[in-house]
Amino acid sequence: MSIDHINMKNLAIYLIVTLGLLSKAATAQVDASKELAYCTAQIQKTLKLIPVQKGSIPRSVIPGSADWKFVGYKDWCSGFWPGILWYGYEATGSKTLLNEATRFSAPLQPLSEQHAIDHDLGFQIFNSYGNGYRLTGNAKFKAIILNAADTLATLFNPKVGTILSWPRAVPHMQWPQHNTIIDNMINLEMLFWASKNGGDRKLYNIALSHAKVTMANHFRPDYSAYHAVIYDRETGKKIKGLTHQGYADSSMWARGQSWAIYGYTMCFRETGYLPFLDFAQKVTDVYLDKLPSDQVPYWDFNDPAIPDAPKDASAAAVVASGLLELSTLVKDKEKAQKYRKAAEQMLASLSSPAYQSKDKNTAFLLHSTGHKPNGSEIDTSIIYADYYYIEALLRLKKLQMGLSLKSKFN
Repeated sequence: MSIDHINMKNLAIYLIVTLGLLSKAATAQVDASKELAYCTAQIQKTLKLIPVQKGSIPRSVIPGSADWKFVGYKDWCSGFWPGILWYGYEATGSKTLLNEATRFSAPLQPLSEQHAIDHDLGFQIFNSYGNGYRLTGNAKFKAIILNAADTLATLFNPKVGTILSWPRAVPHMQWPQHNTIIDNMINLEMLFWASKNGGDRKLYNIALSHAKVTMANHFRPDYSAYHAVIYDRETGKKIKGLTHQGYADSSMWARGQSWAIYGYTMCFRETGYLPFLDFAQKVTDVYLDKLPSDQVPYWDFNDPAIPDAPKDASAAAVVASGLLELSTLVKDKEKAQKYRKAAEQMLASLSSPAYQSKDKNTAFLLHSTGHKPNGSEIDTSIIYADYYYIEALLRLKKLQMGLSLKSKFN
């Protein structure tokens, strides 16, 4: 695909959203039920495309194609598809989706029993079995989650105070020094949950330590996040902050900032530790202040190619879901309203013709960016964008119905 074609595509996205949707953005109302019905219809289409052989888990669809790239259970994205199926079941009560969610979660069980190969167990196990246990109460699911939490805890370095993200050589990470990436914030939720549901109390302490140390070392004075921080594994001293997937060490990688927004909101919910609530707002505000008019960020806020840089719908989906929860936790009513409105505007954009996949492929969303420096999954439909999109829609519907986000959807 030519650069000119990509640039024209980004211009078209901008014009469609700006001239169509955003003329009504201030009063945008997302019909959560309608969009959830769209998601479940796309799920049914995807189920028909998955190969019969065990271990075929959807991950992404490149532009101009309707064919999914499939991965095995060890891929860091393996938990998102079963998680989507669980959310589809939650939205519909469909026994078919219940059975499919159970079937696609099953291949991930060995992850809870094997040696930890990286920090992604939360994405893999809690998105699949965590949602499954929440919705079914299946005791086998609970045991798998607890095992996975113990496995994840083996990557914790008490001298540093954080979980090791990549226990192997990764470019520029100064291995064997200790590296921690901002994505790891999301995996703390499984540790918090496990500590309150039969696991060891140390799991809570590990998650709390990780969040505090990350808060102290992972952010610049303007509260934008580094993608990665390297620590001396023996002394715990911070060596440097850098990027792996962003534009530059000093830039604000959009999805990295989204992990921070979602992560510190979740950490406050789980701990009640007020500095986390304050920090969640700080990392949110710098993100919101720099957004383009359609509320969907470019893949990196500092890419000099903007406005011809690719967008990242996945970051918008993560932030929309996180902000809906943050809006229920913030005591300042004006700020809570601001976050709720911002989340709804993001979902309105994502639910527009500019971003929904519709008949282009069977994913929910277009225009996510995975690893641009590596030339991977650029302007692509990616499974984690869909996961957080359907999660955000479920959260929005609950709020519209006057339900707590902690209650089961019905």
